[in-house]
Amino acid sequence: MNDSTKPGTALPYKRARFSTRLPGDRVYTASHCWVAASDQPGRWRVGFTKFATRMLGEMVEHGFEIKADDEVQVGQIIGWMEGFKAVTDLYSVIQGRFAGGNPDLARDIDLVRRDPYGRGWLYEADGTHDAEGVDAGGYASILDTTIDRMLEGHAQ
Repeated sequence: MNDSTKPGTALPYKRARFSTRLPGDRVYTASHCWVAASDQPGRWRVGFTKFATRMLGEMVEHGFEIKADDEVQVGQIIGWMEGFKAVTDLYSVIQGRFAGGNPDLARDIDLVRRDPYGRGWLYEADGTHDAEGVDAGGYASILDTTIDRMLEGHAQ
């Protein structure tokens, strides 16, 4: 475990015009989600990374196509999120049971953008997270590749 993956630490990241601090106590996915242990044993809290929220823009609304206690598989579409710039499907990054969405988002959907690593989490599920998840350093590499592709696309 390097210093950026210890609880309470964060890895600073900057590339092109994007910068963030990646919390070290999370697992990150190539789909730009984070997974963190909940207060309840075996339960995981899932949210969008700051990069994902920037790509979506201002949040408009969201919904889930499943309900609490439904079984979920990694990669399964479980809902959707609409931002000002785009609409995206929400995929499960947990194998197990859906525990429910963040109730605070019904009152203030913009928490997803304003506080993506805190109060703006999306949902919770019981089970195991995607085995292909990476630490903050691994996610920084994913961001490098993603941003490089975007920059190449703008250059053409």
